[in-house]
Amino acid sequence: MARQGELFALDSVHIEPPLRRAPKIICVGLNYVDHTSETGFVQPEYPTLFARFSSSLTGPYDRLALSPLSAEFDFEGELAVVIGRGGRHIPKADALNHVIGYSVFNDASYRDYQFKSPQWTAGKNFDETGVFGPYLVTADELPAGCKGLVLETWLNGQSVQHALIDDMVFDVATLIHILSEFMTLEANDIIVSGTPSGVGMARSPKLWMKHGDVVEVEISNVGRIRNTVVAV
Repeated sequence: MARQGELFALDSVHIEPPLRRAPKIICVGLNYVDHTSETGFVQPEYPTLFARFSSSLTGPYDRLALSPLSAEFDFEGELAVVIGRGGRHIPKADALNHVIGYSVFNDASYRDYQFKSPQWTAGKNFDETGVFGPYLVTADELPAGCKGLVLETWLNGQSVQHALIDDMVFDVATLIHILSEFMTLEANDIIVSGTPSGVGMARSPKLWMKHGDVVEVEISNVGRIRNTVVAV
């Protein structure tokens, strides 16, 4: 056991996701108007929801696994919301009191698998594609609902996504309220709240992540993740 107060260099330890096994990982699609527009969808009046599973998670500095099954590997920088106190039928006015903290997420997606069917689950659950971390910043250390914070994604040092958290169509409190209408939210549930515009599939030519690429996502005052894409 390490001595009390002993310090370790960050590059000498392996940083795991803040939660390795969550009861539920609930992801939100089409939650920024500009992203909805760039992908050709119509902005929905109700959140677009899909699931990730804990087996897809990887750490904030781990590799992003590039599968031989697909070359259409895309980045999605997002805010992750972690529930601290569960509940059902949570009023919007009380919703943020159920949040224990916030983190950074890259909802890396295989687009061809995502759109093989109307359900997006396949493209969102390849192993080692859900980057989560590096910190769980407690809610009391941040503005309510992370309002005013900036999300930015870089690919090989080039900024590819930049947005305010305020730009979300359904903010954190609204998402918690709506989700709790039809399911019980539990402590340690993760809500991955959606990505802004700039994704690779919406560009011409397409900008897919490839072996050796480095992708980073940062949310101001929350943290920064950095991962190298590795063919497996």
